[in-house]
Amino acid sequence: MPKSTISRATRVADQIRMEVAEILSRKIKDPRVQFVTVTDVKMTADLKIARVYVSTLAPEQYEQQIAPGLRSAVGFIRTEVGRRLNLRYTPEIVFYQDTSAEYADRIEKILDSLPPEGQNESGESSISCT
Repeated sequence: MPKSTISRATRVADQIRMEVAEILSRKIKDPRVQFVTVTDVKMTADLKIARVYVSTLAPEQYEQQIAPGLRSAVGFIRTEVGRRLNLRYTPEIVFYQDTSAEYADRIEKILDSLPPEGQNESGESSISCT
């Protein structure tokens, strides 16, 4: 039987991502954590810590409302994940704000501000024929 090329930590992270997303959308009733999307989960190699990355519709409210709501629900979420997954040790869950969308927007704005390829800043073509 061929051995899978995907590591166990990656498979467990994917399962945790699906379970935490479902728990947040269906089980958590705290209004502070509404409209939170789980974007990624990174596991440590020993499967003891799950870093759960979340994005929101209002990223400016993350520190004031969403992060405290997630911290207050982390015990319940960990218990639910432990019940749903057959793991020897239920990993500690730590939430982080996923800022990759804002980063991508910033890079896109920088690229849009550059002049088209082959032109200098004054708009003249920099290609010369000799």
